[in-house]
Amino acid sequence: MFTGLLFFPITPFRGDGEVDTAELAAHIRRGVQAGAGGVFVACGTGEFSALEAGEYAEVVRAAVQAIGGRVPVFAGTGGPARTARRFTVAARDAGADGVLLLPPYLTEASGDGLVAYVEAATLPDLPAIVYNRANARFTEDSAVAVARLPQVIGFKDGAGDLDLMSRIVRAVRDAAGDEPFHFFNGMPTAEVTQRAYRAIGVPLYSSAAFAFAPRIALAYYEALEKDDQATLASLERSFYHPLARLRGKGTGYAVSLIKAGAELAGYSSGGVRPPLTEVSPPHREELARILAAGLAVLQ
Repeated sequence: MFTGLLFFPITPFRGDGEVDTAELAAHIRRGVQAGAGGVFVACGTGEFSALEAGEYAEVVRAAVQAIGGRVPVFAGTGGPARTARRFTVAARDAGADGVLLLPPYLTEASGDGLVAYVEAATLPDLPAIVYNRANARFTEDSAVAVARLPQVIGFKDGAGDLDLMSRIVRAVRDAAGDEPFHFFNGMPTAEVTQRAYRAIGVPLYSSAAFAFAPRIALAYYEALEKDDQATLASLERSFYHPLARLRGKGTGYAVSLIKAGAELAGYSSGGVRPPLTEVSPPHREELARILAAGLAVLQ
């Protein structure tokens, strides 16, 4: 189902704070035109947690229409199990090809509880990818259990425990046999860890940087495919490692830095909604320098 780089678009807002569906559609068309192999709308980078139900359906519908069937469209879903299921239904009704199930809020759960949550929050006839991070941490046994649900086609890791993830990949693939199953690196600034994830059998990753620096993100992806160690090292040194360091300087910067980057690239983002905070002016200047350094590698 997925080939190439996966695009997680921002959700732009207008000056009055409402969703800017026209800019969203333009943002997504630019990404697909640049070469995205799949679009994940209204997920973490798209501020799923800041969207109310009506806005969410509008965002997914705008994305589906902008893409026109050229690549798969998955939409974020999550929250309390019944709420998540309503979002899942809205995603299906808006034409999404599937959903990415984000962790439930403000609660911890056992493996059995998480398996039950996945089953309650998704639909048997709509493909779902399960996100392993925060308070939704799966074990080998619970990962195998969710992978056996007919709607679950993939597992995305945002926890970064490569020891456990290696065992999960092996256990799920052994249990799945010949059935296809997708594994994704969902770490913030995933390129920083993607070489390690590839080594344990996780070839797909979500590129937040693609939303504001598609040339850099695609160059890195192509270098991975070709095992071009020189280009990988140059882009890590000039762009990805500095970006990861900058991301650590502000809470919520995993999203607000991407929106600031889109603005530096000349596009409207409308900023982030609370509780996220905007990138400070000095950090915005630092981001501009990082972006310029990354682009310089490609010249």
